[in-house]
Amino acid sequence: MLLNTDRYPLTRPDSVEWRATVCHVRTALRDDGCCVLADFIAPALIDTLRAEGAALAPEAYYRTETVNAYNLPLDSPLPSGHPGRITMERGNAFVPRDRIPPDAVIARLYALPEFRRFVADCFGLPAVFPLADPLAGLVLNVVRPGQEHPWHFDTNEYTVSLLTQQPEAGGVFEYCPAIRSSAEENLDGVRAVLTGGGKSMIRRLTLRPGDLQLFQGRYALHRVSPVLGGAARHTAILAYTERPGVIGSVARTRQLFGRVLPAHLAGAGTSVRPDALLD
Repeated sequence: MLLNTDRYPLTRPDSVEWRATVCHVRTALRDDGCCVLADFIAPALIDTLRAEGAALAPEAYYRTETVNAYNLPLDSPLPSGHPGRITMERGNAFVPRDRIPPDAVIARLYALPEFRRFVADCFGLPAVFPLADPLAGLVLNVVRPGQEHPWHFDTNEYTVSLLTQQPEAGGVFEYCPAIRSSAEENLDGVRAVLTGGGKSMIRRLTLRPGDLQLFQGRYALHRVSPVLGGAARHTAILAYTERPGVIGSVARTRQLFGRVLPAHLAGAGTSVRPDALLD
């Protein structure tokens, strides 16, 4: 059994238990922009989950670079005082989808039809589709000791992730729910957080292996704080979209994975943005 069905009876769509869990998630997303379902993976698989992630981590593409919260080019013509002018060092790395074996726990979860239906129900969507991108659909995010995943926004409105290895210290997920909307960037609020203020807007989560996180990352500024100690932080990111066939851009794919595939080149210039936000 892949899921902790004692806590989350997701093998029975439309059951009272299924609807109760979906209601809980929707309420948390509405009020906080984030929901964590603790111990989502079956307890007997937690050691396997951790071991598989540790075995995959050396496959990550490492590229320390200077970035801003919007992933804009650093020479973008932004006005003085714009938060996009504030730079940070990004040291996290990604294991691409084509390095993750199909029998791994995270790959089985990603492909599970009941799980896709559950994700769609939680986000109030008729259906979700696995990202068609051969590298970015399912990835393992690796943050090594001394590194961090700095403040940023997600490209997708909805984010699904699963912690597979907890660091010894640090590596806390920090976020500012609904700091912006599809119609308003709230540059002042973003700048306050990036410059060390805005502490009242920041919430923090310490996750454990097997915890599932559903998150509205397009509108929440968020980061993983510096990882401390001897163990890296590993998180599987499961990317779904509202329509089939979505492929990442050539530039972004090369930045994250150091390479592109024919599918990215074929889809160049055809991406559709859900809004007019900066990133």
